[in-house]
Amino acid sequence: MSRTDRPHILALANQKGGVGKTTTAINLAAGLAELGNKVLLVDIDPQGNSSTGLGVRPDARKKTSYDLIVDGAALQDVVMETGIPDIMIIPANADLSSADLDIVSNEKRSYLLHDALRRPEIDPYDFDYVLIDCPPALSLLTVNALVAAHSVLVPLQCEFFALEGLSQLMLTIRDVRRSANPDLRIEGVVLTMHDRRNRLTAQVEADARANMGDLVMKTTIPRNVRISEAPSYALPVLTYDPASKGAEAYRALAREIADRHKTPEMSEA
Repeated sequence: MSRTDRPHILALANQKGGVGKTTTAINLAAGLAELGNKVLLVDIDPQGNSSTGLGVRPDARKKTSYDLIVDGAALQDVVMETGIPDIMIIPANADLSSADLDIVSNEKRSYLLHDALRRPEIDPYDFDYVLIDCPPALSLLTVNALVAAHSVLVPLQCEFFALEGLSQLMLTIRDVRRSANPDLRIEGVVLTMHDRRNRLTAQVEADARANMGDLVMKTTIPRNVRISEAPSYALPVLTYDPASKGAEAYRALAREIADRHKTPEMSEA
């Protein structure tokens, strides 16, 4: 990645809850960090699960993404260390539940996160990636993430109704492209909770690849008990059980994404 392309801002979005969005945000961050990247995870989900999953206790969240977006707090006042090397976080808490109402009258309401992440004060951190964990809703917060992002990754659960909700998200992405962020692209759709023994999983994957082609990531994320256990220890699965199938899958996803952002100079090195 050239300096002008850094950091690459990637939003993780799906208005449907329970699809593995936060799990993917945490573990993709860990996978990218393992590859030698400096990563900032921006939690804009009022549930604050990314923050909890990276070990940031609720009472330690003195300043949050609410302060950044709604009150224009300085970046250095909201960025926190995590226990994972090369991953920092802007945490979230329930204050964000009112954020849509608090910014709706602001004429720049869709650009607040975009502007916050492009202030010069982010440069000394030297981040390679900024991952934004969106709320499970097509809210003004999610629109802020899509306006701020260079690309969007969509976690898609291998369940019967998975593809039905995707069309509304795609329409929202199209609207954001038309109105505010013409360069926004879809990084990909990543299939989560993938069970190769399950006929329905195979059908959902076949339908997704038939409908969306190369937009569907080659890597799939399996149903894996270690992935489910890791958040209770406030760790990514890559740290909790590095040899697990879940950890290997998220490493593969990180490599797949990182490979797309290599510059020719990096590839030759």
